[in-house]
Amino acid sequence: MPTTANTIMSVAIELFYKKGYFATSLSDIARLCGIKKASLYYHYPKKEDLLKAILVNAMQAVARVLDEALAGNAAIDVKLARAIAAHVDFHIKHQKEVLISDSELRGLSPDNRETIIAMRKAYEARIQALIAEGVEAKVFARTNVKVASYAILTLCSAVANWYRTNGPLTGIEIIRVYQDLILNGLREGKGLRFS
Repeated sequence: MPTTANTIMSVAIELFYKKGYFATSLSDIARLCGIKKASLYYHYPKKEDLLKAILVNAMQAVARVLDEALAGNAAIDVKLARAIAAHVDFHIKHQKEVLISDSELRGLSPDNRETIIAMRKAYEARIQALIAEGVEAKVFARTNVKVASYAILTLCSAVANWYRTNGPLTGIEIIRVYQDLILNGLREGKGLRFS
C-alpha cells in the first residue's frame, strides 16, 4: 500500500506533467491526494521541495540504471551499447518524470537548480568517459568527446517526447535503432565535412 508521501509524489508528477509546475498549486495536489493542505506541508513544506524531489529521484534512478548496465567486464562498444539501452529504456518507462525534468528546471531556486545540474554533469561525465575510452582504444573515430556525449544524450533522451506504448515499434526495437545509429556513427565517423 502506498504511503502518503508516495501518493503525494505520484499526484504531483501527474499534475506537473499535465498542467505544468507553475500552474499546479499545493491545494490541487492535496485535493487529489484526499488530504488536507496542512498534511501535505508535513511531507513537503514547499511546492519546490516536491519538484526537487522528483528531479533528484529521476537522476538517482537513471544513474542506478546506468550502474547496472555497466556492471561487469565488456568491450567498450558493448559497454556503450548497454549505456544507450539503459538510457533509452529509462526514458521510455519514465516519460513523465523526464519531461518534467526537462521543462520545469526553471522552477527551482539557484541552489536547488545547481544540485540537479551537478547530478546531470556527473552523469554526462560517465558517458564522456565511455566515448573517450573507445576513442583511445581506436574502436571509435577521433571526435570531440563532450559534443558527442551531448549529441548522444539529447538523441536518447528525446525518445520521451514521442514514444507511445501503442506505437509501431517496441522499446527494444527502438533501442536497437539507437544503438546502430550511434555506434556506427562513432565507429565510422571519419571526419566528414559538408560545409
